[in-house]
Amino acid sequence: MSLHSTAAPSARVAAAVRHAVATGLLGESCPVAGFVDTDGVRDTVAALHDAFSGLAGAPGGPGAPRVLHTFAAKAASLVPVLRLLAECGMGCEVASPGELRIALDAGFAPSKIVLDSPAKTREEIRRALALGVALNADNLDEVDRIAALRPANSVSAIGLRVNPQVGGGSIGAMSTATATSKFGVALRDPGARERIVAAFAAHSWLTRLHAHVGSQGCPLELIADGIAQTYRLAEEINDRLGTRQITGLDIGGGLPVNFADDSVRPTFAAYVAALREAVPGLFDGRYALITEFGRSLMAKNGFIGALVEYTKDAGGRRIALTHAGAQTATRTVFMPDAWPLRVGAFDAEGRPKDGPSLVQDIAGPCCFAGDVVAHARELPELRAGDYVVLYDTGAYYFSTPWSYNSLPRPAVYGFGTSGETGQDGRAVRFAAVRDAQSLESISAESGLAHADALLDLHP
Repeated sequence: MSLHSTAAPSARVAAAVRHAVATGLLGESCPVAGFVDTDGVRDTVAALHDAFSGLAGAPGGPGAPRVLHTFAAKAASLVPVLRLLAECGMGCEVASPGELRIALDAGFAPSKIVLDSPAKTREEIRRALALGVALNADNLDEVDRIAALRPANSVSAIGLRVNPQVGGGSIGAMSTATATSKFGVALRDPGARERIVAAFAAHSWLTRLHAHVGSQGCPLELIADGIAQTYRLAEEINDRLGTRQITGLDIGGGLPVNFADDSVRPTFAAYVAALREAVPGLFDGRYALITEFGRSLMAKNGFIGALVEYTKDAGGRRIALTHAGAQTATRTVFMPDAWPLRVGAFDAEGRPKDGPSLVQDIAGPCCFAGDVVAHARELPELRAGDYVVLYDTGAYYFSTPWSYNSLPRPAVYGFGTSGETGQDGRAVRFAAVRDAQSLESISAESGLAHADALLDLHP
């Protein structure tokens, strides 16, 4: 019986931790690493496709919509991860020249890549248009810029991002549809609708509308309301132009992730149900749909493992000093209430610890006092040589590290299971995703080639 088919995600993590310690992927020479559960990634992508597949159209209507599911590259900007997602049938949403490059390197066809960014340069636009990559203009000035750069034979689908201004969720920094959001054309501002309609009237190649309400902390009802406002705008534009110029709606991503336990909630099916209720016409086939999920596809399919280097007591509090801190869990360290993470305690052989609980802080290696990833957690007592696991960190954590203190980027491994497995986890297989950064690389990135440059700047 395979581990993949029977075990909960936490059981898969436990097997992976034990095998990583046994094989030296975690230990003295590699005190922190990220891990990607490839079985979990495939299952999550399948759940997304299943939620949108077989959508019935309206009675007498044209049928279910065409849907391109793209992955937000920023959520896990690692070429092997992106290639796995491409193999699973995903497209890719990118927001920078670097993300476009790695999406192409990962094997995504340009026709399945969407470029979103609030500050595209002319060169970025030229390159996207030359490749046939889709673009969403962030503002009306960018529409004019695209018009000036767009060749007559361009095959790039081009849309306009609007801000439906439906409000924010519980995390302000993740809410992109507030009254003053930096993204998109503010739909409820005076005169905005008329200017948007005029832009579509002037440019027949504008064929999409794009909206993204927010991410973690935004409830389904808020997300669905934003998409409903965008749908109504598309209907209005097509009606006023007397033609179905808008043929596609990019409805963004932003499905929240449950960080409290193993369960997946809300599900993609619940998201689709919320959209059905708020926007019944969205699925009648008149509009092709594009999604841009990131965190909800990857967060629960990755974890960080770290060695406990020391433990100490201070002020009556036990502190475990580990190698997983702000450099890999930046959001959690700086916004612990918004981004709390579950922590697992494992012994020196990589087995889950048990025994009496002790209130402990889990601190990282960065040289500032706030580098704590978990405050006052009740866990089995940790000792030097044990390991901690930060769960649900497959998105935005080890894939986008912060180089504070010139700490090296951690190695990242994918893991999967096959065949029969027992308690020792022998069926777990690993593959390198990213090598640990070397000290030579840190020095090179710190300007080693120009070491004497400033010495020559003298009167």
